[in-house]
Amino acid sequence: MSVFSLWSAKAQHQDCRRTGGPCWQLALAGQSAKIWSVGADCCSLGLTVNLGRQSLQGSNPNAVSRTVTQIIKHPNYNSGTNDNDVCLLRLSSPVTFNNYISPVCLAASDSIFYSGVNSWVTGWGNIGEGVSLPSPQNLMEVEVPVVGNRQCNCDYGVGSITDNMICAGLSAGGKDSCQGDSGGPMVSKQSGRWIQAGVVSFGEGCARPNLPGVYARVSQYQTWIRTQISSNQPGFMAFTSTGTDSDLSVSCTGLTPTEHSLFPLSQNFVNKLYSTVD
Repeated sequence: MSVFSLWSAKAQHQDCRRTGGPCWQLALAGQSAKIWSVGADCCSLGLTVNLGRQSLQGSNPNAVSRTVTQIIKHPNYNSGTNDNDVCLLRLSSPVTFNNYISPVCLAASDSIFYSGVNSWVTGWGNIGEGVSLPSPQNLMEVEVPVVGNRQCNCDYGVGSITDNMICAGLSAGGKDSCQGDSGGPMVSKQSGRWIQAGVVSFGEGCARPNLPGVYARVSQYQTWIRTQISSNQPGFMAFTSTGTDSDLSVSCTGLTPTEHSLFPLSQNFVNKLYSTVD
């Protein structure tokens, strides 16, 4: 669960109730939060988690609340680079699942998310960068495609995006998470199950062209999560992409070429090459 409300609810966010889509969003001390993972730089005790909440104000008949009794930050969290931007929250008591409160599967370590995979992000954050409107009271959602890490590195500067991150957004901009959405869930659907791929982490502005939102890549933390939780562990499910990953063909200055762009050479040819040089 996250301590922020989702990080980017860009200009084209819509009310989460309209599509009946994924709404695994917790309200954490008035901000959004998501099960198990959260932005590590704002984790602190004394928080109250609200589940089953649709609106930040008014009646929420299906909402229940729990206090946070333990917070486990990732030991390698880097506040300068936002690498390993994730932590775990332990609730004061179990929560009964129903039509309004249900768990989401976490992406397993062998998950593969190709460029273009549809994902959904939810939160109560700003509806756009520089928009002088109050943050929405109802939980909002936005659909954005995954952007490969090679492309995301070219967009942000080679070295900015690590293997512990996953990006999503449109090259033309216009859809994204935004300030106030950090820590919220990024999910994709496969075989009828919703799988959480990311945790809203950071971005440059909101919904800007060629600057997708950046998320903590949940699949990188399966081992860590399981070592921290001794019982009632969350469920992990592998997400598998099909076809060809277009991100493999992306190149820019400073980006290491992918293996498929190198000429395949037989060991026999290599041996002959070395003997010729000698």
